Amino acid sequence: MNLVSRFLYYCVILPISYLPFPVLYGISDFLYLILYKTFGYRKKIVLGNIQRSFPEKTAKEHMEICNKFYSHFCDLILESLKTFTISEKQVQKRVVCKNPELVNKYFDQKKSVIFAGGHIANWEIFAVSIDKLIKHKTLGIYKPLSNKYFDGKMQKTRGRYGLTLVSTKKVSQVFEEEKNNLTASIFAIDQSPSNPNSCHWMTFLNQDTGVLFGTEKFAKEYDQPVLYGRINKEKRGYYSFEFFETFPHPRETKPGEITETVTRLLEKDIINTPEYWLWTHRRWKHKRPAGK
Repeated sequence: MNLVSRFLYYCVILPISYLPFPVLYGISDFLYLILYKTFGYRKKIVLGNIQRSFPEKTAKEHMEICNKFYSHFCDLILESLKTFTISEKQVQKRVVCKNPELVNKYFDQKKSVIFAGGHIANWEIFAVSIDKLIKHKTLGIYKPLSNKYFDGKMQKTRGRYGLTLVSTKKVSQVFEEEKNNLTASIFAIDQSPSNPNSCHWMTFLNQDTGVLFGTEKFAKEYDQPVLYGRINKEKRGYYSFEFFETFPHPRETKPGEITETVTRLLEKDIINTPEYWLWTHRRWKHKRPAGK
């Protein structure tokens, strides 16, 4: 397995990663024709997710979102490969933080913070850029890949410019270890929970949805302000992100309030630009348990 993984990394991923952006987007256009138009990769899942999320839209509108999504998705694949070798100068050119002062004020107050966001636009380039754009030490909560070789490469890539990846299995341990440091912990709030009985259930995009409770749990336990992070695709290959202050005093909130609020903010962003959300995953594979 490692031999095959090493071959793919050194003979496929790295050569592609070193290509200039215009060439990458030419490959992306070709990949769109192969992945979507020819083989229809996960098209049934994508279209089904879109149809259930936007029942008020017509079949034509559903297909328009689907078409635009696959075009962006192919860009995302190539841009993600580019992060393996992208220079800091290129990152600074292509990613802008609109309001770092909103985060940095907490650093000056000697407070750690939590970022809540989703898989929209390009979270990979956000991961490689964020640490250089704010004062806090950044921690990215992630689910490790089953392939240990590529998991190690992903950690190295995302951490090239400062971000530290934290396995979902070690979040409690790391929060305790870092409690005396000033950190900004990044939680993805749109992943499907492994256990439908231990999550927060709500209506999201017109469907019963289980939402991970980690953002709220750790915000309250360690009294860390919660900010929602929005990633915007300005144009092909260029992104901006901005923060929104949601709960400066998390311990004063009601149960579920933090989770509901940040998820609603993500929902609003998806409704505004549906083509940029990650529709390929089985987000709604669990049913709401009785009594939830």
